[in-house]
Amino acid sequence: MDIDRGTPPTQPQQAVTGRIPLAVVVVDSAGLVSHWSTGARRLFGPAREEAVGRPATDLMPVSGALADDAAYTAYESYEGLGPGLDDSLNGLTAYPAAGRARLSEPGRAPLDVLWWAYPLVGPGPERLLVLAADAAQLEREQADEGDRDGEDDDGTERIAPGFALHTEFSGAEELAGRLPEILPSMSVGESSRIVAQVLELGYPVLEFSRHDRVPVTPDWGVPRRAERRARRRAAEAAAAAGERPVAAVPDEDVDLEYAAVRERLEFLNEVSGRIGSSLDLSRTILEVSAAVVPRFTDVAGTYLREQVIAGEGFPDGPPDATTMWYRVAVEHVDAPGRWDDVVPVGESMPFPVHTPFFQCMTTGDPVLVPRISEEMGTAIASQFEKRDIRPLINGRSMLVVPLKARNVVLGFMILLRHPGRVLFNDMDRVTGAELAARAGLVLDNARMYTHQETVAETLQDSMLPKIAPRMAGCDTATRYLPGTLLGRVGGDWFDSIKLPGSRTALVVGDVMGHGLNSAAMMGQLRTAVQTMAALDLPPEQLLRNLDDLAQRLGEHYLATCLYAVYDPIRSELLMANAGHIPPVVVRAADGHSDLLDLPTGAPIGVGGVPFESVRIPVEPGDRLIMCTDGLVEVRGEDIGVGLATLCESAAHPAASMDDACDTIIRALAASSWKEGQGGRKDDVALLMARLNGIPEQDVAVWQLARDPQEVGRARRLVRGQLAVWGVEEVADQVELLVSEVVTNAVRHARHHPVELRLVRTDALLCEVGDDSHTLPALMSAGPGDEAGRGLAVVSALAREWGTSRTGDGKMVWFEVPLPYQGRGGRMMRTSRAPGRA
Repeated sequence: MDIDRGTPPTQPQQAVTGRIPLAVVVVDSAGLVSHWSTGARRLFGPAREEAVGRPATDLMPVSGALADDAAYTAYESYEGLGPGLDDSLNGLTAYPAAGRARLSEPGRAPLDVLWWAYPLVGPGPERLLVLAADAAQLEREQADEGDRDGEDDDGTERIAPGFALHTEFSGAEELAGRLPEILPSMSVGESSRIVAQVLELGYPVLEFSRHDRVPVTPDWGVPRRAERRARRRAAEAAAAAGERPVAAVPDEDVDLEYAAVRERLEFLNEVSGRIGSSLDLSRTILEVSAAVVPRFTDVAGTYLREQVIAGEGFPDGPPDATTMWYRVAVEHVDAPGRWDDVVPVGESMPFPVHTPFFQCMTTGDPVLVPRISEEMGTAIASQFEKRDIRPLINGRSMLVVPLKARNVVLGFMILLRHPGRVLFNDMDRVTGAELAARAGLVLDNARMYTHQETVAETLQDSMLPKIAPRMAGCDTATRYLPGTLLGRVGGDWFDSIKLPGSRTALVVGDVMGHGLNSAAMMGQLRTAVQTMAALDLPPEQLLRNLDDLAQRLGEHYLATCLYAVYDPIRSELLMANAGHIPPVVVRAADGHSDLLDLPTGAPIGVGGVPFESVRIPVEPGDRLIMCTDGLVEVRGEDIGVGLATLCESAAHPAASMDDACDTIIRALAASSWKEGQGGRKDDVALLMARLNGIPEQDVAVWQLARDPQEVGRARRLVRGQLAVWGVEEVADQVELLVSEVVTNAVRHARHHPVELRLVRTDALLCEVGDDSHTLPALMSAGPGDEAGRGLAVVSALAREWGTSRTGDGKMVWFEVPLPYQGRGGRMMRTSRAPGRA
């Protein structure tokens, strides 16, 4: 704060100039501190971290003086200067107030506080601006000046805070330009609104003898007056001793240099504290841009390389004239929209060799252009097609600073100052370089985090199956939610696998732990389950084999798993459990939901524990819900509460399977955010299956003897059945496919008859089984070969086909699409009964 005392008309005095720190505090409508400057910390004691968010009346000793006279020695309120500070804070007065208080607090030096309180109105949360200064320091400085001048100065008792409109003194424009500097943590809009109200209500001033008024202006520097006095005394002593005095730096230059250096250090310290509050790359970019405007520059444009924006690995090689740079942020103090249309965020462009931007990104050093000339402005504007940016840049001072990390340029910032502002200089170049170094490190950290998160999510997504929403006799819907603890990668998975006999295997598992190791183990176990399911192993045997595999992989591999086989023709579930939470069945008849009572078993990887299968009858329309414990388990709460919520939400009627899954997720997510619980931390896998079943009239089964002549009979049976179902359009195709598959089965069957089954759902499924365990293979037959073409025909004509082993042999199956008729694309089915043989 610069204080100049003029000459009162009744008592001529010499003009005095002094500086004292200025404290700046902003209070919201609740009376809590939202901004606490460095000067406030020096004057009142608490650090910014301790002050922000606390009641202002608890932090500023002035309010204590009003509350308890015994705690402080004295309080002075000057007539006409408004109410006390305590009244301003509690009442949030609608007019400015000022006052002075002499304070003493145990353990601290006495304070003589001058303060100004401004009410604030507008859309923001700020409701009061408080400026304060220590008049005791001013008195000491004036006493020092008086001692050196040989005068007694009793004017300190006549110092009082007051207000003056900007018309009462010169320099109003300069003061208005410097006021935003005392609000470094405010956005441009917030600080502009506050400054506008201060200017309207009146500037803070000091009154001397009730006659002279001197404006108060913010000052970042704190001059080292003690050092100056020591140098002066040393020079006086040397002169008295007849020695040659040492040349001293002029006091004013020392003060200005010290203030400038301190100003930049404080600026860099505040910027470092404001950027990097999160590892989100987009938010970090905005923080870096907003940190320098308007305190250091009037316009800041940030450009980054494509690899940084995409969250990819470290950029390869140095940039060149073909490197694309993406404009990711533009922060400015100009009129809204002035820059948005000309240099929109999101645009990418290269920069030619002759530009200062290319020099910055290739050398990695800041480039200073004191003022952009008409020629340079034209050269820069040539890069912008159909847009003339010269009115925005010509005549402005420009500083281009690189954003580097590990000696690689990730991007750069273009900083511009208005023509009326002081030009960038070499000290600004150094400050900008330091700023860019800190910002580059923060951006690189955010980039690496984004890259790692992208890799983890890609790994997780690649391991999770893409389940078809409709299988034979059942519809499925799934949900996966990544965890929020220890990264987004976990070991939860779900799967649905097509089995022989129109059956479907439904699987949900959970690898214990988090991170890439758990995800890798999950991928191994899921692959093993698919492989063993293709062997048509019973559920208990599959879990036993999976347990053996986990023990071979490592002693620390543990997982829970729930494996179910749904037979839509028999309308039953065959399930086995390995330490997993039980599933829920919602009955279609009455909408009631129940937890299935299954033998718990031990987790996969424990070893030495038997598994047991349970057969559960179901009805068409019943729904099966299988999930991992991350959905129902909340820290500090019994898991039974989550299971009860799961049953209740599963029974809630929904328009579709997806809506039913969303209802469960919402219900369990709401319960996990109860007070004190902290929300869901683990990842979640949810699998819901509607067990539609397959009506008896949509299934046809025949037994064929081990005789080549049965192939012709099989063709006739199939054609007749397709006619009964009213799908003669596919009869020729299916007849040819059945002929090839039955021929192989009759040839390789050993003792038992061959079974031929047709199943009509949304597609036509044909299954041919025999008692040979040798699986047929697709071969490439030459022109002279008599065999080896059957499966090639099947592969060419069928939509899907496959082979699998069964308990007493093997099964070869294929699917062909059925024609859809009628409105809405639904196949019109007949009610005629199937033929059987």
